[in-house]
Amino acid sequence: MKWLVTFFGSSIGKKLLMSLTGLFLILFLTVHLLGNLQLLLHDNGLAFNTYAKLMTTNPLIKIISYGNYFFILLHAFVGLSLWWYNRNAKGQSYVVSNHNKTSWASKNMALLGTLILAFILIHMGDFWLKMKLDQLPMVTIDGVEVKDLYFRVAEAFKNPLLVACYVIGMGVLSFHLWHGFQSAFQTLGLNHKKYTPIIKGAGKAYAIIIPAGFALIPIYHFLFK
Repeated sequence: MKWLVTFFGSSIGKKLLMSLTGLFLILFLTVHLLGNLQLLLHDNGLAFNTYAKLMTTNPLIKIISYGNYFFILLHAFVGLSLWWYNRNAKGQSYVVSNHNKTSWASKNMALLGTLILAFILIHMGDFWLKMKLDQLPMVTIDGVEVKDLYFRVAEAFKNPLLVACYVIGMGVLSFHLWHGFQSAFQTLGLNHKKYTPIIKGAGKAYAIIIPAGFALIPIYHFLFK
């Protein structure tokens, strides 16, 4: 067991943890967006509240959700730890293999990650905490009374400052994913002259499409609902 602690305490081990937790969070973002897109439907929140009911009442999904919180914190902690290590060892931020060819995002991953963590805390406080503190009205879904999360979304996205905060947050996420997606595969040693360009292309597409999908929701609610 000691070797495991020693390995994950090393620079290589931390990079591996960053990659694995990052890929898990990439998968989570995809599933989360698919659920949140229910907010674009004109059904007075029925589809979204049905989705929210599943997410908050299914025991397996609740366990996965708590695991997701853990992986977010672990990803952030390990990322900041790597940044601090590299700053002290080389006087630079994050891991840079070729200083002349690195993007702005790759050189500022710690900053981007910190901003994303701050955004997540704001997001959790605005929705999750209000739900836990019973500050939401109730709605009946399939004969069961659940908290009306759609009501909170609709109220929140009437505020232009909050909408701007979400859009900016998704811009930051896009920059973070721009480098992080392909970097995760590279760290895992999944390099091939045929497939690496495909992975990089898919990563750039993902870094645009997923944040844009999330940003669309507050903009659409503010303008049309």
